[in-house]
Amino acid sequence: MAAMSSFFLLIIGLFLVFTTTTTSFAELERFEEPAKGADGSLSFLVVGDWGRRGTYNQSQVSLQMGKIGEKLDLNFVISTGDNFYDNGLAGTNDPNFEESFTKVYTAKSLQKQWYSVLGNHDYRGDTEAQLDPILRKIDSRWLCLRSFILNAEIAEFFFIDTSPFVDSYFNTPEGHTYDWRGVTPRNNYIANLLKDVETALRESSAKWKIVVGHHAIRSAGHHGDTPELVKQLLPILQANNVDLYMNGHDHCLEHISSIESPIQFLTSGGGSKAWRGDLKGTNSDDVKFFYDGQGFMSVQLTQTNAEIIFYDVSGKILHKWNVSKELQSAM
Repeated sequence: MAAMSSFFLLIIGLFLVFTTTTTSFAELERFEEPAKGADGSLSFLVVGDWGRRGTYNQSQVSLQMGKIGEKLDLNFVISTGDNFYDNGLAGTNDPNFEESFTKVYTAKSLQKQWYSVLGNHDYRGDTEAQLDPILRKIDSRWLCLRSFILNAEIAEFFFIDTSPFVDSYFNTPEGHTYDWRGVTPRNNYIANLLKDVETALRESSAKWKIVVGHHAIRSAGHHGDTPELVKQLLPILQANNVDLYMNGHDHCLEHISSIESPIQFLTSGGGSKAWRGDLKGTNSDDVKFFYDGQGFMSVQLTQTNAEIIFYDVSGKILHKWNVSKELQSAM
């Protein structure tokens, strides 16, 4: 009898290990976002590196986002990570969530779904808290997962958890403590994520393919290029006709065109504290625009055209770029 009980306990244990291992790397969760009108157009804002309880001009950036959002009749807002400074959230009941999000982004036009990824500062807190559905009960706009897909009819958005790719966070954390629950074993996590992303991109029939992560692939800002992403993620994006890669991390606004593919690299990390004068210089790609101040970005998509605009903290247009999907040429 004891032997039989031990056998059943062993089977149950193996089952739990198996299910935990397999579900940790499940297929990317998908969400649906209906486009507007008969033409299927989309309008959205992109902001990153913002959560400072309204300080460092976060509230001023929010004010301008509200004004631009009203003009554009937004579908949604994208956050490129580092949602809560300095060390993420302490838990689901951390007042920083409401003080940095709910009470800051109060404009009527911003009462849309926010699709968010995690940044490295978010990993320094209770990472699971930002992913917890309980936050959606506090503020229904909030949707944050490690990696997921948003289908918006004419466009598909592939949100990617980029922090686990960066070697230094594991090898030289510089006194910071990162919450890697759900990520380890790291190599398996990254391999499965890349496989899922590659499969999803290859199977996508969307007119526009847009990838969102926290860390830059190409940047002339303080952090510069992320070598791990250049090596592991960029080839997948190039091979699967990705149009735009959007990120934060560098506290600036920038637009870089690839010389190897049609991909446009767009940094929107000016949601609050900016790093004035912190320009590392150009890299091998074509830097079309760089601004080391606060601000955000808007994107308008139709079946055939994309218009991307960068704004500063006062709502002034800093850079505008248009592309025709049919011609694949910038104007």
